[in-house]
Amino acid sequence: MFAVLLWPVVLWSGVCLGQRMSGEVVTAGDGLPDVIIINGNSNGNGNGVAFGIDHSVGLVLRLAELFEQGNGSDVTLRLEATGSAEVRVIQAHRLVLTLQSPVFQEMLRNCGSNTLVIREDAESVAVFDKFIRYLYCGEIAVRVDQATTLHRLATKYNVTVLRQGLSQYMSENLAGDPPRSGRAVSWYEYAERSGDEALRDSCLQYLTWNLSSVLRSREWPSVSAPLLLTLLQRSDLVLQSELELFEAVETWLARQKPDGMTAENALRSIRYAMMAPRELFQLQRESRALRRYGESVRDLLYMSYQFHSASPLQLAKFFDVNCSLFTPRNYLASAWGAPWVIGSPARDDRSASFQTQLGPSGHDAGKRVTWNALFSPRWLPLSLRPAFGGGGAEPMQPPARPDVGRPRVIVTPATSSADMAGVSFQKTLLVVVRRQGKMVVRHVYNFHQSTEEIGDFLAAADLHRRSSEYLTNGSLHLHIIVKPLYQSLIAPKQ
Repeated sequence: MFAVLLWPVVLWSGVCLGQRMSGEVVTAGDGLPDVIIINGNSNGNGNGVAFGIDHSVGLVLRLAELFEQGNGSDVTLRLEATGSAEVRVIQAHRLVLTLQSPVFQEMLRNCGSNTLVIREDAESVAVFDKFIRYLYCGEIAVRVDQATTLHRLATKYNVTVLRQGLSQYMSENLAGDPPRSGRAVSWYEYAERSGDEALRDSCLQYLTWNLSSVLRSREWPSVSAPLLLTLLQRSDLVLQSELELFEAVETWLARQKPDGMTAENALRSIRYAMMAPRELFQLQRESRALRRYGESVRDLLYMSYQFHSASPLQLAKFFDVNCSLFTPRNYLASAWGAPWVIGSPARDDRSASFQTQLGPSGHDAGKRVTWNALFSPRWLPLSLRPAFGGGGAEPMQPPARPDVGRPRVIVTPATSSADMAGVSFQKTLLVVVRRQGKMVVRHVYNFHQSTEEIGDFLAAADLHRRSSEYLTNGSLHLHIIVKPLYQSLIAPKQ
């Protein structure tokens, strides 16, 4: 369950309750919960003390009772479910409805009687009393299966605060509970229809950063063509390999059976050069999609074979190696990086070593690069480091406390080689957390050598607290990806 709260009411009174301390509880004696003294300051003239009195909890309870009991109701909401004979009746109050919803205000203004007829689909009718109750007391218990219905009602009746709260709730619950379930695709499509840009962007970010799990979910075959093409254009997709993406697209084509133009656009968005030659040979021999649409991607396959057969330096003299065909995505396969689990990350510095391929080109097959990674939980920027006096012996400022500083990761090659000429290595760091029982990517950081280049690396993470949402069983889960990016040496020949 998730509670969305509204009506933060604080009543300020100049009535003197006697000399009280801030935070002291005083019995009000009027049936409401006890009064909480928020603050007390003498005005200095002996005329009394001003106190902050918080009755908001009792007010919310009484408004909830007003709705549930229907006392003093001056309008009846008659709910009729479309396509059904079901009818529900809710006793309500014009003042509350008009204060909370400009749409209700207009409907009641044009209503010629004390009964307002509302027609909604069966799902909306089932939760409408919960929606109206929120207008009274500003809180609501949300289930995942009711989120889009309540969001649709909040949008239709222009209850902005509830709409924003539900959008936040949905953004934080995109991972499905069972391993192969998911809701990011359906919620993205809903957000696109409803015009909720914040929710749409959150869903798209989740799909981008957790694409491997999405490809294996039951939602994948139902992805719309526009969403599929949007995802395929991105270089920041996180997935096992380009071959995994091709196989998922082939599954989608078999299930959706789109028009020829959509199918060709999808297949031309695959980065075939990021697959090994043996994988390309296998696809040309076995793929049903390539047997049908092979002519539309023949040029891409030809360029991919050239990419694997020649030195990247030679290829850069004739082709634009900065195009998407030669740009890797965020691949989780071992050739591209390694996971890194850091136990008790707030304790001290940690280091690790791993190897990646020099590059995806077949010409570089077998060439490896060793990388050294350093994690520091309390790195201090220069501006926060102690300053020293002229003699350099004594600090002018006391040393920083152990809990001061911010995390930093540095990734550098263990050795250099002439093979690295013409190649720059982009480092991508994934921060993985547990959500709804699944490990999902929470943040993605891109840098050249150090997260210091970013400035906000793990800025909101409290690694000293074992219950931090960034820690799983007391450990920080990272995944380092190294992406070689080739540089054109001369303008490509036309």
